[in-house]
Amino acid sequence: MKFGVMLVLMSFLVSSVFAQDDAKTKTLEDRIAALEKRIAALEAATAPVVEKVSVEQKAEEQRTKARERMRKDSEAYSNDELREIESLYQVANQKWRTTQGKESLKLLIEKYDDANRTGCALLYLGQMSTGEEREKYLQEAIDDFSDCYYGDGVQVGAYARYVLAYHYKEAGQKEKEEALFKELKDDFPDAISHKGKLLADLIGQ
Repeated sequence: MKFGVMLVLMSFLVSSVFAQDDAKTKTLEDRIAALEKRIAALEAATAPVVEKVSVEQKAEEQRTKARERMRKDSEAYSNDELREIESLYQVANQKWRTTQGKESLKLLIEKYDDANRTGCALLYLGQMSTGEEREKYLQEAIDDFSDCYYGDGVQVGAYARYVLAYHYKEAGQKEKEEALFKELKDDFPDAISHKGKLLADLIGQ
């Protein structure tokens, strides 16, 4: 009889210990769950800020690359040549889509076939043109001047792909469109638009 009572008491004590452990474990799990919820809320609240800072950093890196590319022209051309290059280029900026603007860009391309602004000029001509002529200029910009930059950090090779992809989209050439967008995402993940946004994020918008 005494042995049976002892067994009952031992069983009660063991059950009490496990019950206490279960309660502690439940409390700990609740605290962890609450902490994870707070962390998730904090990450959600700060994500836009972090993303904005990241994009701005990438944009500044692109602008640094643009300045480096422009410095190469100062080593390759005289000051007079650099002034003429910029003068020819600015005609198109001021007289967008006009015959005079186009002719000025064509003269720039003809006279200075290795200048940074020449890549920008080809891209401009592509944007000003239509049909096969647009495709020709944009493809030439991609093939021969991908390393050129606008002063705001827009890379010619990346932006030409972006514009040409939408040209193919409008023409219903889906395979060519998708191939260019893939190149843009894979090879130019940090490329930006003139508004400082990542081109890869603008695809499909």
